[in-house]
Amino acid sequence: MVKRLLALFNKEISGLHEAAYLLATFAFLSQILALIRDRLLAYQFGASHLLDIYYAAFRIPDFIFISIASMVSISVLVPFLTERFVNNKENVKSFIDQTFSVFFFAIFAVAAIVFVFDPYIVPKVLPGFANDPLLPDLILATRILLLSPILLGISNFFASITQLYNRFFLYATSPIVYNIGIIFGIIVLYPIFGLPGLMFGVTIGAFLHLFIQVPFIVSQKMFPKILWKVNFGSIKRVVLLSLPRTLTLSSNQIATFFLIALASLMSTGSIAIFNYSFNLQSVPLAIVGVSYSSAAFPMLSRLLSGGQKGKFLEHMIIATRHIIFWSIPIMVMFIVLRAQIVRVILGSGQFSWSDTRLTAATLAIFVLSLVPQSLLLLFVRAYYSDGRTWKPMVINLISSTLIVVFGFIMIHFFNTFLTFKYFIESLFRVADVPGTAVLMLALAYSIGVTINMIIHWVAFEHDFKGFTKATITPFWEVFSASVIGGFLTYNFLDFFGGIFNLDTFVGIFLQGFVAGIIGITVIVAILKLLKNEELKDVWKTLHHRIWKAGAVAPDVDVERL
Repeated sequence: MVKRLLALFNKEISGLHEAAYLLATFAFLSQILALIRDRLLAYQFGASHLLDIYYAAFRIPDFIFISIASMVSISVLVPFLTERFVNNKENVKSFIDQTFSVFFFAIFAVAAIVFVFDPYIVPKVLPGFANDPLLPDLILATRILLLSPILLGISNFFASITQLYNRFFLYATSPIVYNIGIIFGIIVLYPIFGLPGLMFGVTIGAFLHLFIQVPFIVSQKMFPKILWKVNFGSIKRVVLLSLPRTLTLSSNQIATFFLIALASLMSTGSIAIFNYSFNLQSVPLAIVGVSYSSAAFPMLSRLLSGGQKGKFLEHMIIATRHIIFWSIPIMVMFIVLRAQIVRVILGSGQFSWSDTRLTAATLAIFVLSLVPQSLLLLFVRAYYSDGRTWKPMVINLISSTLIVVFGFIMIHFFNTFLTFKYFIESLFRVADVPGTAVLMLALAYSIGVTINMIIHWVAFEHDFKGFTKATITPFWEVFSASVIGGFLTYNFLDFFGGIFNLDTFVGIFLQGFVAGIIGITVIVAILKLLKNEELKDVWKTLHHRIWKAGAVAPDVDVERL
């Protein structure tokens, strides 16, 4: 049994869909644990001030992670590793040691500096807590979490190596153990240590995220050594190219950083509502967008390294069509079933009915950008595969700036023009709920991300002619089927509302589940009538049985160890 499990973790996975579905399966398991985590937090704290403190404590460590650790992320390192793996395998280990040493010293130094000056930094970047009685607790929580970007950064560095060998099982399992650590902190450590216990749980999860990849790295003799003398000339290209890649990957998260700062100035619970809804919309994004873009990235890099631009475009079209195929129905179902989703996942303990309604409304606005978010992950990785780093960087920086600007503008409009405020509150049925200004933060994010995706799409079509023509038909097929399925789901909600007891967890779950199943069945039936190609591909892939997929066949021009 143990041998089979080890063989499974060390197995290479063939094909885009097999790898994507494998990653999606593990992403689903990870997100289930993430939802359990959020339910435990909602039960224990609701949308309270203490939970605002908890989420706010992540802001500075997360900023360090996205600004420093993303310089050695998978999207940055895989093309460099692939190039050396193909052309000169002997230099791979030396390159890993050199790059790891620079990264380790850089992130450790930054974390140490922030640790010392944290009492002065926190009130500046989170102005809503400047005069808060719990500011010392926020500072302590932030300091504990400074271990997290170091551990997760090293883990991401290791993930680049495991991705190089197509060990998707290892890559996909890391988020699962990460959430297990956080849940351990909520259940076991919080009752003993209070708020610091929650932070220790996050740190334990980050350590598990790292440790699970160590055995394979060691077995391949790729475990990096810390070098005290580094030849910066050997990694000069990485540093020069990683900067625009880092800015690209982190731009939207930096924009989110500013949105959280704005939320700190709003009513109590606004940060918690923002994070609850953002985490919920991240579930389908992780399952679809992250899975497909991560599965496609190594192959895209290999194809361009081998000069196969035609196959590169073909691979991109397939990945795009399947992201659209999965994302649009999920988006529609999340919008229609938003109240049921939030009530089932978070509606317990201290999480009130007002919290539920406001989180559901915020979730609906966030999920409007699900398709753009998913496609953005793919577009950025496609440009990285082609070595074009500045174009996505400029586009992302512009759109991220727009997100922040829209945040200020939307809040101003919302508080100044009562007609606009009443329209938004009536549209999402939260007119009698306090703290609705947080909806503007989600709206600003969705608008900015959508503009970002449109610009990327236009740019990619300009660089690779024929991309739009090959993807537009399946888009309208899936969109039309999803709208019809969503309409029927919405109407069946009222019907089943009269059958099931909506005052119970089971009743709410069955109302949403049965209505959703009917809607999904209708969507599948319509796509089958339209002879949708993606539906056929899904059936073939599932029939092939992912877990019995054979080893990756080597590319013609690529040597493998």
